[in-house]
Amino acid sequence: MVHARPRRGGTFSLVGSAAVAKVAVMAVAGILGIITSRMIIQNFGVDAYAQYGLLSSFPTLLPFADLGIAAVVINAVAGSAAPKTDDYVRRTIVTAFRILIVSGGIMVTIGAVITIAGWWPVLLGKGLMPNGGDVAAFLCIAVFGLVIPLTVGQRILVGLKKTTTQVASQAVVAPFMFLVVGAFVVLMVPAGTYLAVVSYIANALVSVICLIVAARALKPQVGAALREIPHVKSYRGVSALGLAWPMLVQMVALPIAMQTGRLLLSHLGTVEQLAEYNLASQLFGIVLQTIAAAGLALWPIYAAARSANRVESPAVATLWFLAGGLVMGGALAVLSPYLAQFVSGGRIQLGGWLLLAFVVFVGLQAAKYPIGMYMTDKRGLVFQVVPVLIMIPLNIGLSWWLIGIIGAAGPVVGSSVAVALCQVVPNLWYVSRDVAARRQLLKDVEQSPERESQNV
Repeated sequence: MVHARPRRGGTFSLVGSAAVAKVAVMAVAGILGIITSRMIIQNFGVDAYAQYGLLSSFPTLLPFADLGIAAVVINAVAGSAAPKTDDYVRRTIVTAFRILIVSGGIMVTIGAVITIAGWWPVLLGKGLMPNGGDVAAFLCIAVFGLVIPLTVGQRILVGLKKTTTQVASQAVVAPFMFLVVGAFVVLMVPAGTYLAVVSYIANALVSVICLIVAARALKPQVGAALREIPHVKSYRGVSALGLAWPMLVQMVALPIAMQTGRLLLSHLGTVEQLAEYNLASQLFGIVLQTIAAAGLALWPIYAAARSANRVESPAVATLWFLAGGLVMGGALAVLSPYLAQFVSGGRIQLGGWLLLAFVVFVGLQAAKYPIGMYMTDKRGLVFQVVPVLIMIPLNIGLSWWLIGIIGAAGPVVGSSVAVALCQVVPNLWYVSRDVAARRQLLKDVEQSPERESQNV
């Protein structure tokens, strides 16, 4: 049996278009974001801006809110030969909606309990405004919880290899924020306390747009799935635990391992080192988000290959991503002194150790995406659980120790070592063995009919 391989140009086209779309979205968001921030500070004050940034960070602290269901939806859609008529795809979408409705309801309930108990000031600290800050926090978490089920649309688009569409839909966020905040300023609406809620509504628009586009692209599956949600007994879903639990563990563990740099610097470093780290993270975050968008486009390609019993090795893509990450990271490192001068007015200077550490970190993050997207079946996801859990104490311990030696670069070097030892190296080992095993299996299957005919 011979399996047709997808054109390499098609793969690069998907990855490249997603990356270009992300760069375009971030360019618009960056310009409008600066103007919006300036309007907030000038018209509502520094306190309002501080709370806006604080409350807007909830999604980064709760990446596990979808309970790992993204892996189930993407694999089901990408692996189906006829997703518009496949009953398994419909049952998967129904399952995703049911689980995320429960997850969103729990988030809203937790937010209500915290608000009634008056715990928001304790949890969020001095950044919360005294008059109405707790209500604003509840509204943010409530909108976030209500929107969680709508994110199924984004997962469907990725599974349909429409990652570029999913990325492009994010372009509505910055203009929406700019227009609403601008309207508040012009009409002199005293909405400073509730500005963060506007950002959650803006992101809700992205989920609505993606769900509508996905429903049209997969018609009639999404509409039929929505009608089947309440019929739990007569219309069974699919078993999601096998793929969801290892994905969930990673979604909980990775933020703990990778997002503690600022916290460690605030305790062990100086204010200047923390500011240096923040600025470098903001600049290199542009490259990292572009790589992430491009890498996500590979997921449905490898899922479809598995479903078709075709071996699609990520080796070439890994080399391209590594090279691209190092080139983009290196270019940004060269430009960083000028960008830091422009952004900070010369008050923040980025050291050589920090820039070098970020270039290496970007390269490693880029290299892990193709192999990570290849490992999105159950065996691959389960394999990643133990290394990711080991990554938490390794990264935090190294960062803690290195801050006293190289300052702001400490957490970046710690993260780089942890990513290399706990993700890149073990994942490369797993993928090389898995690709070899799959190729041997296909070879044996293709040779078996020939052997039978010879025996006859």
